[in-house]
Amino acid sequence: MIISVASGKGGTGKTTISTSLALSISDVQILDCDVEEPNARIFINPEIDKKESVSVPVPEVEISKCDGCGKCGEVCVYNAIAVVNKKVLIFPELCHGCGSCSYFCPQQAIKERDKEIGFVETGKKENLTFVHGMLNIGETMAPPLIREVKKHILPGKTNIIDAPPGTSCPVITAVQGSDFCLLVTEPTPFGLNDLILAVEVLREIKIPFGVVINRADLGDSKTDDYCRRENIRVLMRIPFRKEIASAYSKGISIVKALPEYKKNFINLYEKINSILGTIV
Repeated sequence: MIISVASGKGGTGKTTISTSLALSISDVQILDCDVEEPNARIFINPEIDKKESVSVPVPEVEISKCDGCGKCGEVCVYNAIAVVNKKVLIFPELCHGCGSCSYFCPQQAIKERDKEIGFVETGKKENLTFVHGMLNIGETMAPPLIREVKKHILPGKTNIIDAPPGTSCPVITAVQGSDFCLLVTEPTPFGLNDLILAVEVLREIKIPFGVVINRADLGDSKTDDYCRRENIRVLMRIPFRKEIASAYSKGISIVKALPEYKKNFINLYEKINSILGTIV
């Protein structure tokens, strides 16, 4: 089973939820796909045993073969190539490494070279398997690295994906293929606005989901009102507590700082299983 944990905005407690859930159940693997700012490792503290470099192919033009026909620019849907006055301009930071430009080049003037964008590390913490990716500083193309992290999904385990915040391409890449998605939010105007956007995305890609409201006793009731109107399940509420915030600042998960919360996360996991059982 694959459970992704996402949020419409940063700072809602997404990693707090994903790591605490992973530490509460057995036979589990956590994959930190927030490759631009991975921090699940801080709370899991695994022993890293393997590191793999990740590269993407980016185009290079052989000037002697190129006639400036512009076909490469036409087929590049990511605008990573532009042809101006028969001169080919390449923008590697926009390239997704799809290979269309070299495949469709009539003159076979485009070859590809590997460009390192980051790395994937794997490790263990007791019975928990850990995987995360880290994008190199200055790189902007997260989806290829996220896909490499997801190649480590183990079918026989419960896989928890800590997704990037927001609703853009990296988030969709991370949550696609999930059996269920937990949307973590907070009862504030910004939290509600971005929750609505995240709900629209998940409904579009048809992934079952439920909501966790963090810092639930702050803000107002508008988030609850929205969930009721939209028939969205609120699966867990976490109050605003100084002890939780203090533990987070020290890199300690909720279930380590406050062991009584472990049963709440086990209950959350059981609710997800129950929902998926009714869907099947």
